[in-house]
Amino acid sequence: MVVNDPFARLPEVPGFDVTSTDVRDGEPLAPAQLSGMFGVPGGLDASPQLSWSGAPEGTRSYAVTVYDPDAPTMSGFWHWAVANIPAEVTSLPGGAGDEEGAGLPEAAVQLPNDARVARFVGGAPPAGHGVHRYVITVHALDVEDIGVPVDGTPALLGFTMASHVLGRASLVGTAEAVG
Repeated sequence: MVVNDPFARLPEVPGFDVTSTDVRDGEPLAPAQLSGMFGVPGGLDASPQLSWSGAPEGTRSYAVTVYDPDAPTMSGFWHWAVANIPAEVTSLPGGAGDEEGAGLPEAAVQLPNDARVARFVGGAPPAGHGVHRYVITVHALDVEDIGVPVDGTPALLGFTMASHVLGRASLVGTAEAVG
């Protein structure tokens, strides 16, 4: 079986550091980052706290994405996409990705995810589908405004920013439904 690597066909770029008080790389997501909207008991659909450092010189903004390459679709599942985070911002508080984006910088734009809501939606792997990976990525960009419309998709964001990425930092949370 081929493992879906979301970066396999993208240009290689330098890495930098991303950490979270809510997500440990390679470990299961906490209930707060699971989806009550999709029926996970105790799920809060709260975006994780993120902090990053060491972005490449020339970074003018950031985008943050959360993607499940293991979703039972041919295209994975986008849980969150935020663009136009100013370069001087190097962290987001937990819960920043609520309906209002209250914890996001003023210039930032939350795009509708694959559930078609402009907010973070937590993990909700189907029972019996095995472990899912939630790839949380901070993308350092060479433009202040990536130019994606507010109703654009995360895939459109990814396509548009592909030639503007100076660096990327990722950590991966996991989840598995028992059943």
